[in-house]
Amino acid sequence: MAEIVREVEVPGAPYGITVGPDGALWFTLVAQGVIGRYADGAVETFALDPADGQPTVIVTGPDNALWFTEFQGGRLGRITTDGAVTSRSMDGPYGLCTGPDGALWFTELQAGRVGRLAADGTISSVEVDGMPSMITPGSDGALWFTVNQGNAIGRVDRDLALTIHPLPTEAAAPVGIAAGPDGALWFTEIGAGAIGRIDIGGAVTEFALPDPAARPHAVVAGSDGALWFTEWGSGKLGRITVDGAISHLDLPGKEPHGLAVDRTGHVWVAMESGALVEVRP
Repeated sequence: MAEIVREVEVPGAPYGITVGPDGALWFTLVAQGVIGRYADGAVETFALDPADGQPTVIVTGPDNALWFTEFQGGRLGRITTDGAVTSRSMDGPYGLCTGPDGALWFTELQAGRVGRLAADGTISSVEVDGMPSMITPGSDGALWFTVNQGNAIGRVDRDLALTIHPLPTEAAAPVGIAAGPDGALWFTEIGAGAIGRIDIGGAVTEFALPDPAARPHAVVAGSDGALWFTEWGSGKLGRITVDGAISHLDLPGKEPHGLAVDRTGHVWVAMESGALVEVRP
């Protein structure tokens, strides 16, 4: 049975979280315009300039630096493990991941694009209607992403060939997405109060949550062979097995957002109320 190991207070409202190449936890403080780092019991912060960009999603990039999106500021940022920050302008970037091709893939939610940033700095992109949101590599070597207002799941090949899979539930508003241990993609339906699964052939299955107003947000594959997800509305951490069995853990604080799995297999939750919570599966 899952249990809370510790709660780490941080000076702001954490949103995104990831494990860095240094083994530390790196996170965004969205309201403060700050990137944070937690390791060995200590929290460090790195202020961004300007500070009004609202850093959101953060991932480890293909170059062993941390990359993050500043949705409000319209920037894609990069921070090295020693705290050096650079950025480049974009139009409302949100989702971010490292692709199987060694490039950085991202979504521009406001502009309606999915893009690829190559190692040499060149950008290529494809237009996607309906606010493309989170993005992740799939088991088929393609990139899969949620289309929040288009009520769909998208797939893009490395050559930017696009496929859109509409969802059966209206106004499901998918957000988070992650590759599961079963080779399928798992995603959250924040509007419908459900968790979805799409196989690489495009077949969709939806699993309704006990609380329709739970507002599931992020999802990550756990070390235990299940998927873990945050419920922004209910303040809980959810777990779903690949056969659809759902359980929950009450979290301290409010508004859980991002998720990461550390090198020990523990799940970390970014609580926008001001903490990082460690959970043993």
